[in-house]
Amino acid sequence: MNALIYIVDTLLRLLLLVFLLRVLLQLARADFRNPISQAVVRITNPLVLPLRRILPPVGKVDTASIVAVLIVAFASIAIEYGLRGVMPPGPFAWLYAVVLEIARTTLWTYFYAIFVYALLGLIAPGGYSPLQSLLSALCEPVLRPFRRFIPAVAGLDLSPLWAGIAIQALLILLP
Repeated sequence: MNALIYIVDTLLRLLLLVFLLRVLLQLARADFRNPISQAVVRITNPLVLPLRRILPPVGKVDTASIVAVLIVAFASIAIEYGLRGVMPPGPFAWLYAVVLEIARTTLWTYFYAIFVYALLGLIAPGGYSPLQSLLSALCEPVLRPFRRFIPAVAGLDLSPLWAGIAIQALLILLP
């Protein structure tokens, strides 16, 4: 049973990650002609497009994508509780669990995105790949404040290191 719970939990987290990536890429104004962005859009369209008919965007915020993230997070928590045989908590505890799951997933997404972005910068500096372009759009807004306070040492940018430390500290602070 534990193997089944692990597989289902991993698949649900990956699904939440893809929907969350759609929102984060929209907020970062990433290039949606990128093949990776197009894959994210195609995977998430079956849920987002019907929601978009009901929920109009509010300014620059795509409410349908945000509601899709919430729906996937709620479903993920519900399925996880169901597989473990635990009674679902009250509505406020449920909402708290969903918000925590989204916050954790967002922080881990940024941690790994910054890690891969820094690694690609060391391996192929100045090179181009669709992944590098996408990671640049996603990570630069997070790394920019760190670069203001932490200068490069001998041409080595240490901002990804400090951003990773800050993200890990935030993950430790989450209950």
